[in-house]
Amino acid sequence: MSGRLLQGVIPRTRIATMLVNASRMIRNAVLAASVLLAAAPLHAQCKPLAGSAQAKPRTKPAQPEFYDEPTFTVSGVTDAANPGGHGSDVVRRTKESLAKDTVALGKESTDRSGSAMSKPIGPTPSDNFETNFRHGKELADSGHPPEALPFLERASQLAPPGDLEERAQLHHLMADVEEKTGRPLDAVREYQQAAELVPSEANLFDWGGELLLHRAFGPASEVFTKGKHLFPQSSRMLIGLGVAAYDSGSYDQSAQDLCDASDLDPRNPTPYIFLGKIQGFQKGESRGISDRMKRFVTVDPDNALANYYYAVSFWNQRSGIDDAKTIEAEVHLKKAVRLDPKLAVAYLQLGIIYAERKKPSEAISAYQQAVASDPSLDEAHYRLAQIYRQEGKSAQATEELKLYEKLKKENTSRTEREREEIKEFVYTSRTTAMPKTAD
Repeated sequence: MSGRLLQGVIPRTRIATMLVNASRMIRNAVLAASVLLAAAPLHAQCKPLAGSAQAKPRTKPAQPEFYDEPTFTVSGVTDAANPGGHGSDVVRRTKESLAKDTVALGKESTDRSGSAMSKPIGPTPSDNFETNFRHGKELADSGHPPEALPFLERASQLAPPGDLEERAQLHHLMADVEEKTGRPLDAVREYQQAAELVPSEANLFDWGGELLLHRAFGPASEVFTKGKHLFPQSSRMLIGLGVAAYDSGSYDQSAQDLCDASDLDPRNPTPYIFLGKIQGFQKGESRGISDRMKRFVTVDPDNALANYYYAVSFWNQRSGIDDAKTIEAEVHLKKAVRLDPKLAVAYLQLGIIYAERKKPSEAISAYQQAVASDPSLDEAHYRLAQIYRQEGKSAQATEELKLYEKLKKENTSRTEREREEIKEFVYTSRTTAMPKTAD
């Protein structure tokens, strides 16, 4: 909620403090358990599967018994002019893509694509909580977040103090609206309010996702860690932890978290897809990841991405260009493009295999199919130019190289524009000591 509307009402920080004080005695009794919320040690390996894993029964998470205050405070935002990060620009783009994909996991069950109204018409904010909340939600769902905000802010002022669930729902909706209207700092504070009022799996995940999107990796990891221990059956909390670790440069820990997520819900494709995206950046082969890719293709053999990522895991483990793993990779890549003829990255990987095995005509055909499936795939144009040059086809090589340079420039410009739209959160550690438990 905008700071200008806090005049004349109890500040949100005061409300949060009152709620925390009300539960202080209960929390003190179980505070010793908070050590469980410490993050897992870094540099852990993604452990190989001991045997064929069976899907664990899904149980409805219980309402958490306690909730600890966060150890950080988000105090502002700054332009993400220097995205930083580890390694090449390819790694950085992968990190940014994974962060967006993680946030999308929280929107799947909450977003609604209602038809946008050309000109929202309705009452002005009233003195009735339900009316303001309902109309604000209707405007937000129909694609008018700026118009929704005054109704939601007025509803926040009128919210019944005793109904935590309703107030949390309101703060969560306001957070969605604040993010859509370009006010991420207000958005993260609203998500935090929702999570502190009702620390549900959804509220904690969306709070962590907002932090992750704006490169607050440490705080995001803390929120996801709390969520993991409060909701041990939530695979997406582990996904959030894995992406936060990956963005921080802890690739082994990231792999372990994502492997754990896939073990928790073996038939869910999402953890495998996240693992597939990071496996190319692991140092050396990872049997743990390849085991999960094998399980992915076993539980979903007709999934094109399952076959593609399984093939990539074989390719990463190859000892030679004609060994059994390379041949197996080729088999699954061919199956992937049969299942999805538009899967450009699978054609690209096939071309790479053919090129290394000195099969130029097959490589050229695969690269051509890759660019036909996705003309914006700049690497396919580059590799096609290289093999044309090797085959003495100078004109074709020059044309493909021009396309590569053009696409690379366009992709870089688009990436930079997207980065400029992302504001980095400025956060600090809280200095207030946690209360000690009684001896």
